[in-house]
Amino acid sequence: MERGTAILLGGFDGLHAGHRRLLQRAKESGLAVGVMTIVGGKQGDSLFTSFEREEIFLRAGADFVFELAFDEIKNLSPKDFISLLETQFSPRLFVCGEDFRFGAGAVGTPETLKTSTQVCVETLPLLEIEGEKVSSTHIKRLLKEGRIEKANELLSHPYFLIGKVEEGRKIGRTMGFPTANIAYPKGKFPMKQGVYETRIQMDGVVYKGITNFGARPTFDDNGVWTETYIDGFFGEIYGKELKVEFVRFMREIERFASVDALQAQLTKDIRQVRDQ
Repeated sequence: MERGTAILLGGFDGLHAGHRRLLQRAKESGLAVGVMTIVGGKQGDSLFTSFEREEIFLRAGADFVFELAFDEIKNLSPKDFISLLETQFSPRLFVCGEDFRFGAGAVGTPETLKTSTQVCVETLPLLEIEGEKVSSTHIKRLLKEGRIEKANELLSHPYFLIGKVEEGRKIGRTMGFPTANIAYPKGKFPMKQGVYETRIQMDGVVYKGITNFGARPTFDDNGVWTETYIDGFFGEIYGKELKVEFVRFMREIERFASVDALQAQLTKDIRQVRDQ
C-alpha cells in the first residue's frame, strides 16, 4: 500500500501526450506517483492491454499502477469514490484533466473534487494539436486509417503490442522469410490491416522488421494474423516474448499471383526498412 502519494485520475487507455503532462506535474511534487486505470465499462476495444499499459506507465516514470473495475465503482457517489482513493492511498495530491468525470452518472467534476476533499487538487487544461483535442478516440481513428506515424506522434511513443511467439504454419520459413507469429490480444484495438515497418525488442536487443497485420490472401487465409519478419535474427524464437512497435504503414495487403511474386515484394519491403 502506497502512502503519501500523487494520484493521476482518469481512465488512461494508454498514455498520450496530454496524459504525459499530467504525469510530469505529478512527478514534480516529489511524491510517489500512482496512475489509475479502469477495467471494463468503455465501449469498444482498448488501445493497450492491462499488461501493456502498466509497462507504458512505469517506463514513463510512474511508481505504481492500480486498476479499478468499472462494475465495482460505477454506482459509487462522488464522495464514496473519493473516500475509496483516500483510504487506499492516503494521497496528498490529485492531478487530473479538466474533462475528468467520476461517480455514478459521471456527475463528479474537478470542482466537485476540490470541494469534497482536503487533498490538494490540480487540474490541467486539455492539450490540443492542430486544433483537435488529443484523445484516445482521435488516436483510434488514426490507427484505423493507417496513419500510424501521426498516432505515434500523439502517443509520444510508437504504438505497440506485447506477446509471446506462437508456432505457425512455417510458410515464411520455406520462402526465406521466417516470421514470428503473435496472437493479437483480444480486446486490443485493431489497426488498419496492412504491412508495417516495425521495431522488435527481444532479449534486450532491438531489431528492424516488417509486420503483416491481417489476412494472407496469397495462401487463401482470411484470418487476422500478426506476422513479423525480424531482420538479422537467426535462431529459435517460439515462446519468446516480443515487443513489436509499429513505425509506419508501408502498403496494403494484397493477393500475389505466385509465391515468387510475394518473395520479390518482401525483399523490396525489407530493403526499404534497412534504408531507414
